[in-house]
Amino acid sequence: MTTFQYLKGLIMYKPFRYFINALAWTIIYLAPIAPGLITKAFFDTLTGNATLKFGVWGLIALLIGAALGRILLIIIGFITDVHFRFRMGMLLRRNLLEHVLKQPGAQAIPVSPGEAISHFRDDVDQSEEAASWSVDVFGMTVFALVSGYILIRIDAQMTLLVFMPIVIVITAAQLATVRLQKYRAASRESTSKVTGEISEMFGNVQAIQVAGAEKRVMERFSSFGDQRRKAMLKDRLMSELLDSVFSNSVNLGTGLLLLLAGTKMRAGTFTVGDLALFVYYLTFVTQFITNVGKFITYFKQMSVSLERLTFLLQGASAKVLTMVKPLYLKKEIVKEELKLEKDQDQEEDSVVAPPLQRLEVNGLSYTYPDTGRGIADIHFAMQRGSFTVITGTIGSGKTTLVRSLLGLLPKEGGTIAWNGVPVEDPGTFFTPPQSAYTAQVPRLYSDTLRNNILLGQAEQGDSLPQALNAAVLEFDVAQLPGGLDTVIGPRGVKLSGGQAQRTAAARMLVRDAELYVFDDLSSALDVETEQKLWERMFQRRSEATCLVVSHRKTALTRADHIIVMKDGRIEAEGTSEELLRHSSTFRELWYGDDRKA
Repeated sequence: MTTFQYLKGLIMYKPFRYFINALAWTIIYLAPIAPGLITKAFFDTLTGNATLKFGVWGLIALLIGAALGRILLIIIGFITDVHFRFRMGMLLRRNLLEHVLKQPGAQAIPVSPGEAISHFRDDVDQSEEAASWSVDVFGMTVFALVSGYILIRIDAQMTLLVFMPIVIVITAAQLATVRLQKYRAASRESTSKVTGEISEMFGNVQAIQVAGAEKRVMERFSSFGDQRRKAMLKDRLMSELLDSVFSNSVNLGTGLLLLLAGTKMRAGTFTVGDLALFVYYLTFVTQFITNVGKFITYFKQMSVSLERLTFLLQGASAKVLTMVKPLYLKKEIVKEELKLEKDQDQEEDSVVAPPLQRLEVNGLSYTYPDTGRGIADIHFAMQRGSFTVITGTIGSGKTTLVRSLLGLLPKEGGTIAWNGVPVEDPGTFFTPPQSAYTAQVPRLYSDTLRNNILLGQAEQGDSLPQALNAAVLEFDVAQLPGGLDTVIGPRGVKLSGGQAQRTAAARMLVRDAELYVFDDLSSALDVETEQKLWERMFQRRSEATCLVVSHRKTALTRADHIIVMKDGRIEAEGTSEELLRHSSTFRELWYGDDRKA
């Protein structure tokens, strides 16, 4: 998508509102036409060359009325601009966020959260700025044509001699916008690094403190801040330089006008009123040229923003950004519309498959583009009610296998079949009620424990107490000062590692599913709690099938089937007894666990 197509897409989101906004600002920019003619008549009246018979006070009243009318028009114009402009920004953020949320979870955004915030904030703001200025350029162009026609009819030679130098000066200044575009890109990039570093520091406070790395982290942050300062200084300096050229061009025009007007006034071909009209219109015509220059600058900066926003789409068409979507801005209908869209989304996106009888994976493959590591040619099957454990050494591909199966990573090859029926979109399919998942690293919010578990799901019957029991969390909840309503802090920092893992497990178990997937759930649990957890999960086999990533002996001894991973492939399969006889890798894991204990 070109920058022009991008701008057109934003404008066509609400073409009627854009038309109303353009009409309002065109009238605003045309409004000075009348005061200019009244000013000419006023000075002509003072010098005895009057063409209108309103008298001095009548002309003053007309000028005051025109000024008040323009103020009212500007108020209306700001209202129309706000209604149009901010809808564009909301549309971009809505479409961008929707696209991100639909991507495989492990690759949702290609940058840090802090950098993504910079894209959502700064690049969207720059895009709506350019679209908004297109309205000003249109209105000022109409004014320039009308005023130019009036001035040429008064004195064509004077008009050309005054305005041609201004056009040349501003055109020359526009050549510098290529460098401005380069500086703007560098400024955006450095800002993204700073916000990304802030996000990383906040998310890894404990790791930084434990490593005693506060000084090194702050030095790194300081270097990013210094880079941003230099980049933004260049950007701002170039912007101010261009603004100075644009804004001071009116002084150049006034000087030329005064130099040329004297001769014509002595010859009687140019009146004081004509001079007043030229001076009055000169400000607005120069403003038109300035606004055109600013729009060209914003348009070029918009191309930088488009490139950065497209980068977040990770290969998807840039047309995603300007797709027409509802925004739900009216309170009286928002609930009804949200419910309607939710129902439609459920019909279009949600999949309700028959109860799981057999899950088959054939040839599943995925390779990380940066490292070349991953999984290849994975084959296995699971029966309903089975308890399957995936194990292996660190880096063997256990988590990659699970994420590829669930669609959190886009599989490069292979098939997944649910009861013999191929699963075309694992990311959409493997969600409740088909599947529920607990990741290796729990993601918790600064909210109550209850809300962290339910995540917006309505509390039904005794589903929450049952989930707490299955996750061996009921005793911990009883010890918390507010029970389930205790706020657990950012990322669950008020909980221990084991409590955070079991909270994530309860979040999964509160959602009825056919397949439960655990990724190294018990790594932070003590032996007694871990035994209780797997005992209770084992008792639920009649209700659901379990796929577990673990190297812990408590899980391995209960497994119906064990898959041993090595270097991204399945090295061996079987029960713990069979693998102890035939798999050296499994024996190392089994007895290594004893040595660690």
